[in-house]
Amino acid sequence: MLANLWTQRRRPLPLIAVTLLAIIAVLTVMNHNSNREHWIPPEIAHNSRQYTVDKDTSYDYADAQFVCKAVDFKPFGKQRKVYDLIMFSTELDWLEIRLHTLYPVVDYFIIIESPTTFTNADKPLVLRDNWERYRQFWPKIIYREIHDPIKSDRTWDHEDYLRNSMLYSVFPSLTGSEIPEKGDVLVVSDMDEVLRPDTMILLRYCSFPARLTLRSQFYYYSFQWLHRGIQWSHPQATIYGGSIENTIAPNDLRMGLIGSSFFTYPYQYFRRYWDRGELWNAGWHCSSCFSTIAEFQMKMNSFSHQIWNTPENRDPRTIAERVKSGQDLFGRMGEEFEKVEHNEDIPPYVARQHKEKGRFGYMVNRDNEHASFEDWDAQMRGGG
Repeated sequence: MLANLWTQRRRPLPLIAVTLLAIIAVLTVMNHNSNREHWIPPEIAHNSRQYTVDKDTSYDYADAQFVCKAVDFKPFGKQRKVYDLIMFSTELDWLEIRLHTLYPVVDYFIIIESPTTFTNADKPLVLRDNWERYRQFWPKIIYREIHDPIKSDRTWDHEDYLRNSMLYSVFPSLTGSEIPEKGDVLVVSDMDEVLRPDTMILLRYCSFPARLTLRSQFYYYSFQWLHRGIQWSHPQATIYGGSIENTIAPNDLRMGLIGSSFFTYPYQYFRRYWDRGELWNAGWHCSSCFSTIAEFQMKMNSFSHQIWNTPENRDPRTIAERVKSGQDLFGRMGEEFEKVEHNEDIPPYVARQHKEKGRFGYMVNRDNEHASFEDWDAQMRGGG
């Protein structure tokens, strides 16, 4: 009888233990979720410090602690390398802006270029043909020409392959100081997504989730038209895992995908959930900020969404009118832009070049009749 009474008294103990573990798990997840979002404060986002391409920027430990604490990150503990991974198509000006903006705070720019578009059409190797223009930046540029072997009518297949080639094709060929170490930072961007220099410094010195979305101010056509709504959900940053196999593939990182292995799917699903985070106001995205109508037309020809590649959308006058008035490039409803007069939150190099040399007018002001397109006269002479 005493034994039965003792057994009855013990029965609640496992239930209590399970309940406590469940409560702890829920509280852990809630606390983790509350720490996913981080904001770059104005004093960092609008830092007046000048970065020059002839001098790398570094922080001492006290500065690193301050800047990490400002965005609710912990210091990483040691300085590490930062790799900026980008695909190049035709964006010569954007590459110049990127290099002048980020050269002092990035260790290596991994730049790939393909002789074919995402629709598998032939295209010139624009960067290779203009390589001399970027001579001063050669020490930090790792350039590779990548040939796309994919046989598919799906444009996404070609884009996915080329984006992943920045890791799978380029990193095995790195030598000497180019070789990454475990914990180094990889940033996956499109060419028209430029991070603030201080964002790169944050990534170098601070611990961050392995799937970090770097939210960016979202502009269209120029820094005169701000997209209404939530900030752009790119670029992404991750951490080199010590080997290529242990590093998130660039396309998986950008698109929020996980591996295809059936046996590891639950674990990968959990890690994707657990490792994600967002850093807001981290940079600028200027979609379709092109100097020429020809670039718009080439983008449409290589665009993954070929349903929008129509003769009307490619017409020079249609393009100029939509760009000038802040309409959607493809005439879609629901895409709205807010005009920002005298915008000061733009890459400093763009502002300086426009003020001192009158360059990059198409990025600053689209108000004139031809929307500041540099090839307007040529397009009209060509019967556009």
